[in-house]
Amino acid sequence: MKLRSFAHYALMAILLVLAACDDKNETVNIGAIYNLTGGLSSLGVPSSEGAALAVEALNERGGILGREVNLVLVDGETNPDVISEKTQELIEATENMPVIIGLTGTDTALAAARVAAGNKRVFITSGATSPLLPTDVPEYLFLACYGDNVQAAVAAEWAISELKAKTVAVLYKSDMTYTKLIRKYFEEVFKEKGGDVVLSQGYTADSLNDVAAGLPDADLIYFAASPDDVIPGITAIRGTGYTGPIASGDGFDIDENWGKLPTEDNAFFTTHADVSASNTNSQMIAFRKAYASKYPDQEPSAFSALAYDAVMLMAEATEKAGSLDAEAIREALSTLQDYQGLTGTISYKNGSRIPVKSVALFKVEDGKEVFVREITPDSVPAP
Repeated sequence: MKLRSFAHYALMAILLVLAACDDKNETVNIGAIYNLTGGLSSLGVPSSEGAALAVEALNERGGILGREVNLVLVDGETNPDVISEKTQELIEATENMPVIIGLTGTDTALAAARVAAGNKRVFITSGATSPLLPTDVPEYLFLACYGDNVQAAVAAEWAISELKAKTVAVLYKSDMTYTKLIRKYFEEVFKEKGGDVVLSQGYTADSLNDVAAGLPDADLIYFAASPDDVIPGITAIRGTGYTGPIASGDGFDIDENWGKLPTEDNAFFTTHADVSASNTNSQMIAFRKAYASKYPDQEPSAFSALAYDAVMLMAEATEKAGSLDAEAIREALSTLQDYQGLTGTISYKNGSRIPVKSVALFKVEDGKEVFVREITPDSVPAP
């Protein structure tokens, strides 16, 4: 009887060890939804590349919790309905996937995050900057990027202090949440600092040329645009004879597409990080080297770096939680402090799921983006 009992427990111990080994060898899946096609693909494609690079880096250093990491990438097609459907399909088809990352637009991120939260999955948006998102999707939605109220405040303060602008005409896409919000925050801070908003005019893709032609005289034009409207919009504005400064947010971060305007030298925008070869930060140098090896014909963008950070935030929170349980990861992420990311030091403070970060200011010279400096605003309007 004792012999049988010993054999029984020995067998059970072996099975437990094997089960633990099998569990340890299970792949950790990170869901990723990016707009690889459609109007936001210029941001979605480089974002997906940054996420894939981060997964490779994680696996080179041993994965997450000792397990191999796999990126499960789907195309949102810049369509909120498609995104909602694909998010649900992704969740149903993928095991060991407590976190989904992705998207660079407010409306598209909201579509995915609501489905993720409904299934109790953490969603980290790498580039959707609406500070209202965490309120729209309580508990489960985190931003890896700053909020639009932060970057708009930087642009307004800089326009007043550096450009000495006293008047501004604001042009914004009227059917896009991102553009409507960022222009609201910009106008609020510009007025607070003593500036005068002489016009705040919405446009659609069909009315862009006509609206640009009707802009009044102003020291500055703040053009809150979607990425696909930047080139045609600036072309239309310059076509009226206006030669003054044009400013915007990270919708202007369109990388090599500025080459379509080779003589443009008076456009400025706020974005998330300096990922250029001139950045001497050792972490950025290593990122650029790895990026060049994987994508030899492409330059990384700030959105590539943001997606890289989103993956690494997921890994950091999972290691801190010591578990693939989504609730444990959510709790660990909510208290993460001073994470040194490519796009800055990331901390979630006082229950906020929007990180405290600085803003990068760029200008356009000869069809290229040129880093000016990092700025933290004096004051930030409420979401």
